[in-house]
Amino acid sequence: MKAFWVTMLLIGLGFSEMATEMASWAQGSEEPITLRGHADAVLSVAFSPDGKTLASGSQDCTIKLWDVDTGKERDTLEGHGDTVFSIAFSPDGKTLASCSGDHTVKLWNVQTTKVSTTLKGHQDIVWSVAFSPDGKVLASSSADNTIKLWDVQTGKLWATLKGHEDWVRAVAFSPNGWMLVSGSQDGSIKLWEVKTGKERTTLKRHQEVVWSVAFSPDGKILASGSGLWDVQTGQRKTILNGQNNGFKCVAFSPDGKTLATGRSDKIINLWDVRTGTMRASLGGHRDHVASIAFSPDGWTVASGSADNSIKLWDVRTSK
Repeated sequence: MKAFWVTMLLIGLGFSEMATEMASWAQGSEEPITLRGHADAVLSVAFSPDGKTLASGSQDCTIKLWDVDTGKERDTLEGHGDTVFSIAFSPDGKTLASCSGDHTVKLWNVQTTKVSTTLKGHQDIVWSVAFSPDGKVLASSSADNTIKLWDVQTGKLWATLKGHEDWVRAVAFSPNGWMLVSGSQDGSIKLWEVKTGKERTTLKRHQEVVWSVAFSPDGKILASGSGLWDVQTGQRKTILNGQNNGFKCVAFSPDGKTLATGRSDKIINLWDVRTGTMRASLGGHRDHVASIAFSPDGWTVASGSADNSIKLWDVRTSK
């Protein structure tokens, strides 16, 4: 009740944004840290392997690096000529990959914040990037309906994967690096053998766009907008709380026990992977949640939103 009256007071005083966040805290989570600095929607967030830095990519065409402990902006990386749709740290944390509506992929030296390589080859928007676990290969997916695999050291293209009938929205490597998963605007999820570039299987079609895909840390489960899939059988294991589709982003916790999801209703949900039941619901964003990531220690979830902000949530208080 106390939280309710504080919220009403804030609204009465004209602090509607603060009131919205206050109402979300009353749902059972502690106050999230809010990072502001982007001038447009935050479409991608990623933690460095050591957990000390958070990178964010935005519709304002920039990438920002944030100090996780202080919440302060450290650097702004400029170089793309259009929206930055996806970012990813290399496993050693020394390189940051980004992709954009300008049809390019860029590799940045994290220490100097300078572009080391620009990868050109896609004929349309590049939606997603992902490093292989050994850091030697970078995958990129595009609105040209293809996936490209790049040699990180040389910057050379060594494979183009074709099979999707529409934009390829998301890619992710399996933990052992042997497989790549892709999600598409055509409603399908495909599994590819990285070594040969051959399509291994196509999972049952979704009803709508597959915005995000992720492997569990043990590589046995695949998460997408419609639920959890058994990688070996290709069958759907769980529909999350009856949700047929609609999650804009998905991410597994490092221990694989929790799945975080974000969607257009501005809410982040935390799910028990074993049972498929919802453990917590985190509200506070004022527009749809476009990206989500767990910190390496699993204690923090970062969320990027179309409200131009990033929030850092202590998920230990939500368990």
